[in-house]
Amino acid sequence: MFLCFIVQVFMRYVMDSPVGWTVEVCVIAWLWILLWGQSVSASEENEIRFDILYGSVSPGTRRWFRAIFSLFLVIVYAGALPAVWSFVSFMQIQDTSYLDIPFSWVFAIALVFMTVSVVRYLYIFWTAVTGRGASASEPDSATVSRKDITE
Repeated sequence: MFLCFIVQVFMRYVMDSPVGWTVEVCVIAWLWILLWGQSVSASEENEIRFDILYGSVSPGTRRWFRAIFSLFLVIVYAGALPAVWSFVSFMQIQDTSYLDIPFSWVFAIALVFMTVSVVRYLYIFWTAVTGRGASASEPDSATVSRKDITE
């Protein structure tokens, strides 16, 4: 992605002959990196939380926050999955402008993201409800902050 960006800048400003395929590669790579990375390699601890509220409650309440939030996301992602499937299937009728890649291939990563997210949040829900997993024993944010200040 970075190399395509450099080629794009070089061709546009040095050679005065812009190329379009580099923009396509950058956009497709960004989409795939973003959705693949979030669905497969991001951990629960790296997710965004409202730490002021989340860190100020007891571990049991945090577990219920995780359970409610993960159940909400399972409902949203599972509910949206048929529409995403329909969109990706529909997009097979059109190809990208320069690389002639079917748009169904470009957007197929959204199906992977949605499916993996449903499975992932079902697992988070199960661990929160049963009290298992590393997140149940995570330290309180306020305690960590005070410790960091005193050291």
